[in-house]
Amino acid sequence: MSLSGGATRRKKAPEEDAGSFPAVRAEPLLAWYDRHRRVLPWRALRGERSDPYRVWLSEIMLQQTTVKAVGPYFEKFVTRWPTVEALGAASLDDVLRMWAGLGYYSRARNLHACAATVMREHGGVFPDNEDRLRALPGVGPYTAAAIAAIAFDRATMPVDGNIERVVSRLFAVEDDLPKAKPRIQRLAQTLLPQQRSGDAAQALMDLGATICTPKKPACVLCPLTRTCAARARGDQETFPRKAPKKTGAVRRGAAFVVTCGSDVLVRTRPAKGLLGGMTEVPTSEWLAGQDDEIAQSQAPKLAGLRRWHRKPGLVTHVFTHFPLELVVYTSQVPARTRAPDGARWVPVATLEGEALPKVMRKVLAHGLGS
Repeated sequence: MSLSGGATRRKKAPEEDAGSFPAVRAEPLLAWYDRHRRVLPWRALRGERSDPYRVWLSEIMLQQTTVKAVGPYFEKFVTRWPTVEALGAASLDDVLRMWAGLGYYSRARNLHACAATVMREHGGVFPDNEDRLRALPGVGPYTAAAIAAIAFDRATMPVDGNIERVVSRLFAVEDDLPKAKPRIQRLAQTLLPQQRSGDAAQALMDLGATICTPKKPACVLCPLTRTCAARARGDQETFPRKAPKKTGAVRRGAAFVVTCGSDVLVRTRPAKGLLGGMTEVPTSEWLAGQDDEIAQSQAPKLAGLRRWHRKPGLVTHVFTHFPLELVVYTSQVPARTRAPDGARWVPVATLEGEALPKVMRKVLAHGLGS
């Protein structure tokens, strides 16, 4: 196969596969990993067996989140709940409070449900194959493959963002993501060695995190540089190819920060849906083209509340599918005012212990600030 220089895309045969490229062997990758593997709180030391509980917990936390952000949360969780049995016996409210700030809160609900399922249906022992792992709450194809490979050394290759980037460059995968995902998965499988499947997967993850980075990859330090098709072409930074990102319309709404002495009014969001089960101050609906007057009409009704004060500026937050803009209104009510149905008073001093998502922490900082 001839490889052209520059960023020009080449034409490929419809059934092109790993055989069209220089052979990529796992041995140099594993040798590099043995010397340069990252030390991570959930990763077993060399020569030790991985703990399925820690592998599972870390993989759930790492979904759409960085290693740097996950580290402190992982340490807090395993200190509080060192085993799946302990986590399964915890209350969902406690788990959500511990998770607050990590985002994508359905993961926390599934985490709790999964721990309970492992205890109830598997005697506290994680299944050791992908099919049975995928039957657990919150465990999708990637997570099942990661647990199977890393915790049980099954011959499977989990493809996260790092591995996706490495493989797309090794084989110069021209299709845009997400269309390219199935092909990248097939190509990644060709990198599995006869043994040490879990190490091979973690080696590729480390390679993508430290060497084959999105910008300015350190190709001269890469153990696979001699067989990398994109490196041979000189356009490695253009991979993986990505379709233009679609952003949802801006949604707008109002948030209402009501204080009663040293307490603030909060409520719990419905268990299902966006930020399910998390704590929030009362808000209006979040809608595209939301009218400020209509949003304000959805304010909570409390005895003794005279008027709302609009705080200058907006609170902004970006969710996966849409950006959000919130106007913040504040007010005060007399001591011993009864909270509306479905709401409760919480001391401002204890807000840190509530299951507040980031957007609500922004709202409270804005509303309670001077």
